Parts: sequence; structure tokens; C-alpha cells
Amino acid sequence: MRRIILFCSAVFLLCACGGRPDRLPPLSGSAHARYFDLTGDGIVTVSPYDGHRDTLRLDRPLDNLVCLSSSYIAFLDGIGCDSVVTGVSGIGYISDPDLQERYEATRAGSAVRPLYDVGYDASPDYERIVALHPDLVLTYTVSAAESPFLAKLRSLGIPVLLLYEHLENHPLARAEYVRLFGALTGRQAVADSVFSAVCERYEALRTETARPVRVLLNIPYGDQWFIPGAESYMAALIRDAGGEVLGAEAGTAESRVVSQEEAYVLARQADAWLNPGWCRTRAQLDEALPSFARIHVPSIWNNIRRTTPSGGNDFWESGVLRPDLILSDLVEILQGTGDGALTYYQKVD
Repeated sequence: MRRIILFCSAVFLLCACGGRPDRLPPLSGSAHARYFDLTGDGIVTVSPYDGHRDTLRLDRPLDNLVCLSSSYIAFLDGIGCDSVVTGVSGIGYISDPDLQERYEATRAGSAVRPLYDVGYDASPDYERIVALHPDLVLTYTVSAAESPFLAKLRSLGIPVLLLYEHLENHPLARAEYVRLFGALTGRQAVADSVFSAVCERYEALRTETARPVRVLLNIPYGDQWFIPGAESYMAALIRDAGGEVLGAEAGTAESRVVSQEEAYVLARQADAWLNPGWCRTRAQLDEALPSFARIHVPSIWNNIRRTTPSGGNDFWESGVLRPDLILSDLVEILQGTGDGALTYYQKVD
């Protein structure tokens, strides 16, 4: 069943696959996002690393996109046009059922519009990407330096747009990228409606408490336990649900590494423990961190309710567009009984 991302019959009508305009309507600026803007005739992206600005001028809707992040799939699905996707990176990590079905149909030779896995930036299938003749390859970067992958694509004449949605700190800033995808595909009105509905519900769910619920986050990754800064994406979600991240450094989004000894002290203060890695049960958590077995944290929850067999997590796919659903989960966990309907979280017990 298709994920429920659109919010009213009017939006569903706007999302119909047919009837796209031949030319794009005028665009307007972004409301929350810091790393892209919509101008009169295109899209401007701004690098958070060095402030470099790229402008993509648009004179028609694009209908042949290669998407190298699963969140891009969610944005397109949210405006009813994931059919424009012809290439993805790591099909096993994508939750979108329509794309999964189309990929299997492609393998069976029966797809109306084929969908291919084009590999990863460390091992891309350049031949396949070139053969797709994409209007645009949408991807991301984790540093200011241009990767060999991007340089190679450009040398092959493949148009590329770098997005920085994963570096936006506020949940609504990330969700706003649906408007960028609306601009790309000629569905600006649809995207604006979707984003407006997300914002309205998110703001209605914000919770303020006299005593924030104290939250321990994560488990060690390798030998390092990362605690995100107080201005980070997860800290913002938890704060808007009436919680606070224990050990979060004020005034920054950057994560810091804490020792297990410091994490142990934080755990003893915690009212709730969220996102404990791969652990689905308390037994698995105790096995991963034997010394923590003696600590009673009243509420332990993980954001792994919707995962793929290969390890993809819809929290980082549809959840990027739907921070209101994530916030609803967190309000239920931190303020309610935790027994209500949850979208992305499940109890660790």
C-alpha cells in the first residue's frame, strides 16, 4: 500500500500524473531551508561548507531523474510523481513500494517504465547512468571537495544537482525540500500544499513542558558514542516533543563523542532512551552494553519499525518529508503512555 503522505482530496487531484504544464510556473523563495532557494526561473543551492552557489535554470518540468538518496524518493512520492525516477542508488535500502514493484517488473522485463539500480558513488554504473539519458542526477556530498564520482559524471556530460538537505538542522527545513522537487517536476502548487500541511500539523504538535523529559540517545558506533548537539535535527525533534537530549552541547549541531563512562552517568539520569542502534529487544541491548543492564531506564524506544530486509529505514526516507509523523511518535512516547499508534518507533522490551 502506498504511504499516506498527501492530506486532502484537493491535493490528491493536483497530484494526478497527467496534466503537467509545459512550462514551470513562477517560483518563490524558501521559508525554512538554508541551503536552497527558489527564484523566478530556477533553483539555487548554497553549499554549507563554503557558501558556493549553484543555479539550475528550468524551462520545462523534468521527467527523467536519477536519485542517489532515498529521501529524494519520498519527496517525489509525496507529490505523486515518483514515476519520474529512472535510476536509484541501492534499491534494497528504499522503502517506497511502488519503486520496489517497478524494479522487480524491470528485472522481469515487464515494466512500463524501467527502473534501474545505478550503484553507489564508490562503485557507480556509469554506463547505465549514461544510457538512461537523465535530465538530472540528484545527489549529495559530505565535504566541500568534489568527489571523483561527481567529476566523472560531469565529464560525461551528465547534469548533476548537489543537495544539502541532510545538513539542514531543523525538521521543517528538511521537509521543505519537497518544494524544490515540486519546482523540478512542475508540481509547485502540489508541493506547497504538502509542505503547508506538514508545517501546520508539526506546529500543532509542538509540546512545551515545565520539566523536559530527559533523553539518552544512541549506542556506540564502533568504539565511539555520539551525542548530537542541541541545535541538531534529532535534538530539535526531541525538544519540540517536550524533551531534552542529555549531554548535548548547547549552541551547536555538531555531535560530540562521549566515553561509555560518561554515557553511563547520563543513562542513570534518563527518563527515556531513544534510537539504540540495531537493538530491538532489551536482551540485545544488554548484550551490546552489559554494564548498562543494571540501569533502569523507564522507557526505551527505537526508530526501526519500518525497515527493509537490506537495512534501509523509512525513518530516513518518508520521515524526512513527514517530521510531523516523527514528532507525533515522540510526543506519544515522551508525554503519553506510548501505547498509541506509532509510525516509525517501536518499544524495546
